[in-house]
Amino acid sequence: MPKTTFTREEIQSFAQLSPFELKDKFIQIAQAVQADEPGQKEKSARQMLNAGRGNPNWVATGPREAFLALGYFALSESRRVWTADNLGGMPEKHGSAARFDAYVRQHPDLPGIELLERCVAYAVERFGFDRDEFMHELTDSSIGDNYPVPDRMLVHAEKIVRGYLADEMFDKRPPQDNLSLFATEGGTAAMCYIFDSLTKNGVLRKGDRIALMVPVFTPYVEIPELDTYEFDVVRVEASLFTETGVREWRYPPEEIAKLADPSVRLVCLVNPSNPPSFALSDRVTLQIKEIIAGPNPNLLIVTDDVYGTFVEGFRSIAAEAPRNTLLVYSYSKHYGCTGHRLGVIGLHEDNVVDELIATLPREEKERLAKRYGTLTLEPAKIRFIDRLVADSRQVALNHTAGLSLPQQVMMTLFSLFDLLEEGQAYKHRIRAIVSQRLELLLEGAQMKIADDPKRAGYYIELDLLAEAERVHGKDFADFLEKNYEPVDPLFRLAEQTSVVLINGGGFEGPQWSVRVSLANLDDLDYLKIGHHLRAIFNDYAQEWQASRV
Repeated sequence: MPKTTFTREEIQSFAQLSPFELKDKFIQIAQAVQADEPGQKEKSARQMLNAGRGNPNWVATGPREAFLALGYFALSESRRVWTADNLGGMPEKHGSAARFDAYVRQHPDLPGIELLERCVAYAVERFGFDRDEFMHELTDSSIGDNYPVPDRMLVHAEKIVRGYLADEMFDKRPPQDNLSLFATEGGTAAMCYIFDSLTKNGVLRKGDRIALMVPVFTPYVEIPELDTYEFDVVRVEASLFTETGVREWRYPPEEIAKLADPSVRLVCLVNPSNPPSFALSDRVTLQIKEIIAGPNPNLLIVTDDVYGTFVEGFRSIAAEAPRNTLLVYSYSKHYGCTGHRLGVIGLHEDNVVDELIATLPREEKERLAKRYGTLTLEPAKIRFIDRLVADSRQVALNHTAGLSLPQQVMMTLFSLFDLLEEGQAYKHRIRAIVSQRLELLLEGAQMKIADDPKRAGYYIELDLLAEAERVHGKDFADFLEKNYEPVDPLFRLAEQTSVVLINGGGFEGPQWSVRVSLANLDDLDYLKIGHHLRAIFNDYAQEWQASRV
């Protein structure tokens, strides 16, 4: 294959972009090349293999059917109140459970009704709900005729999601202290709210020192650099190798030890990681717990655990260090529901954030009392989890805060589905999907990776420079560094094969690494991507050999 037609200077300039913006450039390149080929204009969308974005190509159908079945029942409840054409009323609470039972009997063939019935029965049995209260929350919320009350999260929905997190994020061993939840518009909104409220409440200040466990999802890199925050960022790097050329993507003890510095106020991590896709090792979790118990007891942890369900026996650091941790979870990847925007922030009732706010200087307390004074006569008693809600609507609109009620119902049904037997079968199925795709990618690429039972496999990060050293020695790796930009392979892939990947350097990973999403293409596409990646790699080797003649 020929070299890319882009000059090194052009590649250097594009490399300054965010990896997701650079991905869009690769898409443009791939589409432009295909459009120039005779007879290819109509086929370009099919032929381009975009493994750059992590939007999964699966959806959980069962809970969606249950949601639609609930919608039909909720409309029947509405029409009981007001029967004019296209006009209904607010569903009535009293007797709603008995009417639901009758509706199930009358509509046995309605898609989703059986699963909905079992979800309701499971919730009542496990959480001890009053059936009328629970059914009314579901029906009224699916209609969406009211503001969210409570604004932070619906009462029954919060208990169900807490149970889901206890099973899936805490390995069925939750801390004794209660976990309070704030339902958000996906994990991205949760990130924005957390950074905003921590600074609004004086827990973090502009220029404070924070840590990032890298490689990490790019927004965690870019948000601290905004002029709003300008944090002093310490990078905790996953830099261990299992052997020459094979990265372990694990953190050495000396890297984690950076968190022992009391000037480090907060650490952000994605667990399992993005892009390497590994859950934290027990060794690292223990070391962080020891740091909290010793030299840095007020260290705050923000853990983004969206990929936790892809690791058997996953246990969040929010379970191991509950007082210090803000948990972010999104339903998007597990259920194929990025368009629904379903996420939560979790914070235990006994937590360091509230303690830090309580110990602020008098002038800071007075400022905050004024900020939240319109919400209560005792603003100092507002917990941080509730300040997050108020801040999400600029305080003044707190009375209309909260995630859309139909979205909260969808979140509830996703959670209940997971707790049933078929939900567990679904979980193992999607794990098998990404595992199969990883095997096919590696078969095509002929690259070696570390074995690890804590691998989620939603993404894979491949270090091409390390692979160069493993296969051909350090001289080859030095040749690549000297003669090419780290993103040169991605330009070649896009231009010559219509494969779109993301540069790992944009995630604060090794500059010569690439991220492949294993979630969004057909299985055999990953075999093709692997072959293309190996062909590009071999081209570099031939160029190196020619330079030595």
